[in-house]
Amino acid sequence: MRPYVILNAAMTLDGKIATATGSSNISGEEDLKRVHEIRKDCDAIMVGIGTVMADDPRLTVHKIDANPDDNPVRVVVDSKCRTPLAARITNKDAKTIIAGANEYKYDFKVSDRYETFKKRGVKFFFSGDKRVDLVALMSYLHEEGIEKLMLEGGATLNFSMIKAGLIDEIRICVAPMVVGGANAKTFFDGEGFDTMDEAVRLELVDSYPLGKDLILTYKVLR
Repeated sequence: MRPYVILNAAMTLDGKIATATGSSNISGEEDLKRVHEIRKDCDAIMVGIGTVMADDPRLTVHKIDANPDDNPVRVVVDSKCRTPLAARITNKDAKTIIAGANEYKYDFKVSDRYETFKKRGVKFFFSGDKRVDLVALMSYLHEEGIEKLMLEGGATLNFSMIKAGLIDEIRICVAPMVVGGANAKTFFDGEGFDTMDEAVRLELVDSYPLGKDLILTYKVLR
């Protein structure tokens, strides 16, 4: 058993979620409120360590009317246990789980950073050798009572999750802009598939304009 996973992101018309310099203010205010409505509706929200290092997100519900109980559990996929002590995702605004890989478990668990995180109430889950076993992580999160999870990337984690068959739904905000850039982050990065025959198939189930943006919802086909 695992949570129902919704991947949500905003991208430019040419599929970029950030420029080569890391600029990622893509969608409008209406879309930001939509994102926080999804957060409020989910039991957990998950990002990769790259997103934490680049954006230092809070991952709480704060763009709409909400109370502290509406904040989802925050999950960081951080194989090498690099989450900074000052990361806002580890504050006490909501519960936090850091998922690391077994190769880095011992050194991290005897470090001062580990003890500091524990004092803040941060929980840890270790799996896999050098990289987090995402299937095992999803099973663990389900055991923790998480039935619906919102995935906010980044691009490498997005691909790893969809390749493993762990995404059920994709909700994407397409902004009417083009940025280009060979080194700009795309919606899905990672190693990719070798052929189009291997590509994950989707079914469009909803679409509507939101301000200047376009919202698309896809079901992931098995």
